Amino acid sequence: MIRIKRAYDPPAPGDGKRFLVDRLWPRGIGKEALKVDGWTKEAAPSDGLRRWYGHDPSRWEEFRRRYREELEANRAAWEPLLEAARSGDLTLVYSARDEERNNAAVLQEHLERALDSLQPQLSP
Repeated sequence: MIRIKRAYDPPAPGDGKRFLVDRLWPRGIGKEALKVDGWTKEAAPSDGLRRWYGHDPSRWEEFRRRYREELEANRAAWEPLLEAARSGDLTLVYSARDEERNNAAVLQEHLERALDSLQPQLSP
């Protein structure tokens, strides 16, 4: 299972492997408090895309489209997350205030699609 969780929410035993998926470290949180297994900043949106989006809800759909393009062009950045998800529970940690429209939500969808494509196809 792949979950997303704000960096400001406490870690939980059911989180499994935890990876920070933001390009910038969350303000006011020390490394010990965040308790992440890795920081995949290269899997985060580019600085240009992040700044363009600015968490403006009217730009959400276009942000999703552009970010998915960036992910497709850089599989090596998110491959470790895919491998972690294949071996157990995975939590993508992000710092945005918006719990629905953030890069972790897009990355979660992307990883779930990638996992589905790896599953053997069942014949009827």
